[in-house]
Amino acid sequence: MLRGTCQRTGAWLRGLRRGPRGPAESARRGVVSCIDPSMGLNEEQKEFQKVAFNFAAREMAPHMAEWDQKELFPVDMMRKAAQLGFGGVYVRTDVGGAGLSRLDTSVIFEALATGCTSTTAYMSIHNGSDAASLVTSAVRRQDHYILNGSKAFISGGGEADIYVVMCRTGGPGPRGISCVVVEKGTPGLSFGKKEKKVGWNSQPTRAVIFEDCAVPVANRIGEEGQGFLIAMKGLNGGRINVASCSLGAAHASVVLARDYLKVRKQFGEPLANNQYLQFQLAEMAARLVASRLMIRTAAVALQEEREDAVVLCSMAKLFATDECFAICNQALQMHGGYGYLKDYAVQQYVRDSRVHQILEGSNEVMRILISRSLLQE
Repeated sequence: MLRGTCQRTGAWLRGLRRGPRGPAESARRGVVSCIDPSMGLNEEQKEFQKVAFNFAAREMAPHMAEWDQKELFPVDMMRKAAQLGFGGVYVRTDVGGAGLSRLDTSVIFEALATGCTSTTAYMSIHNGSDAASLVTSAVRRQDHYILNGSKAFISGGGEADIYVVMCRTGGPGPRGISCVVVEKGTPGLSFGKKEKKVGWNSQPTRAVIFEDCAVPVANRIGEEGQGFLIAMKGLNGGRINVASCSLGAAHASVVLARDYLKVRKQFGEPLANNQYLQFQLAEMAARLVASRLMIRTAAVALQEEREDAVVLCSMAKLFATDECFAICNQALQMHGGYGYLKDYAVQQYVRDSRVHQILEGSNEVMRILISRSLLQE
């Protein structure tokens, strides 16, 4: 009898090793009702959320571990996602985007991140904290800008075909910043070595280097001096996006932890019968839902261009990325020694969500923005 029980438990644990499929499928079916990500959405939002969960389960989750371990950049998968409208979710329809709202975008990225947090984050992110202090220069010579400088930790560096670059065309401060498009292959554009990272291994990260790089003035976006405004619009949206990716990782981790507690036995009974672990699971669920509500509130504020949008985006990014990482980490802890094995998906959610507390403006910068808003009242 003991052998039979061990065999059944072992089969369950082997299933959890390929956990990314489980969370995406479970979430799509709405199995975990109290953390159901479709709560509060209208019917249209539920439909494209379902499409995103299906895509995550079928096209991303089965390959998540391989992309991570072999550091593969899944361009073909991203092209499939783009065909569904997931490549330009909130870009206007007249220029090829899906034309959805910031809230719609958050819903989609949360769903996709259950399949692969790293790759979804690449599809969603921007970069930067102190946009006004950049030093990459762009000196105008007739009908070209001559760029000199470098950008560190650029996701997709060396692989992307187009780089949207904030550069200094004027004096110090935000009004001296402009935005230009630089195409791969432009003379003077080069890249640093591929960085070796703790997580986010499905996307390459390199420095982008400009050495007397001549870019046509026609490649400028907007007018000279408008780059900072463009950057800030990108950063605020990026903060919502990366927080939404943290939601997906945390949701998947809660489902994995729940399933593990049900099948793993100690002292003759499932871990799910342990009240301490029940309380831990309840707190994880509560923090997950609180994070989701905060992100969606900020997304609506950003869409409506409200005065409180910046601080709400900062709060959502700070709270959700901190709490969702803690959820993933607690889920790993619940798995015990198994959670530390790369055969089990939960460790990848931990590694892939950790950096969300650093990029798109570190969480320390978020605290500065929030406190500054309070002290200015």
